[in-house]
Amino acid sequence: METFQTFDNTLLNSVGLNRQAVLTIDDLPTELAASIRASCTSTHPYRQLILIGHAGRKLWQSLQESAIESEDPIDDFTIQTTRRWFAQCMERNNYEIIYPGVNAIGLQGLGKLAGWHHVTPFQVGIDREWGTWYAYRAVLVADTEFEPSRSIERVSPCETCVGKVCIDHCPGAALEGGQFDFGKCIKYRKRAGSLCKATCLARISCPVGRIHRYCDEQIFHTYSRSMQAIELYY
Repeated sequence: METFQTFDNTLLNSVGLNRQAVLTIDDLPTELAASIRASCTSTHPYRQLILIGHAGRKLWQSLQESAIESEDPIDDFTIQTTRRWFAQCMERNNYEIIYPGVNAIGLQGLGKLAGWHHVTPFQVGIDREWGTWYAYRAVLVADTEFEPSRSIERVSPCETCVGKVCIDHCPGAALEGGQFDFGKCIKYRKRAGSLCKATCLARISCPVGRIHRYCDEQIFHTYSRSMQAIELYY
């Protein structure tokens, strides 16, 4: 019988990094595994990938309590916490954080493998328990020997949604016919007086996981940053 390392997620959960999945790198789809390996700065033979996410409001609360000040406070807080967690619980193992970082990582693909991610009309991943109020926060590669996670088998709540309120509540008509029109979304968000400058009315209207909805400050932070990117690149 194979013996696995103990995955102690106490520290991660305590600050709101409360979603974790362990994947075997060699078992990933070929292209995804190759991109993961290419993102490493070391040639160390890492065996596992650890996907870390947050769901709900706890991470934002922990961030405020930390009083961290930087250009990317959520990323920096996540990296600091992840390093502390690894140093405390896996001090004999080697690891590398490849996200957040400079390389493009297929987060949604990893989320689908973990069973966390289903696509919505407004292009934000949705989970039957947490709704859209979760995000991918870190990806590590490590020479750990944890028991690989089993994919969470859940049907997308969008498949059984009758009202499709997200489509009706998009003021930019970017979801007409259930298909996301990126151009319409960008055009409306840039418009003077747009109701989606620092929020997404389609996302907020979704009833799934509503009790986990981010506080107004976190929503403002998230969408203000995306609006800055839109103004810069579009």
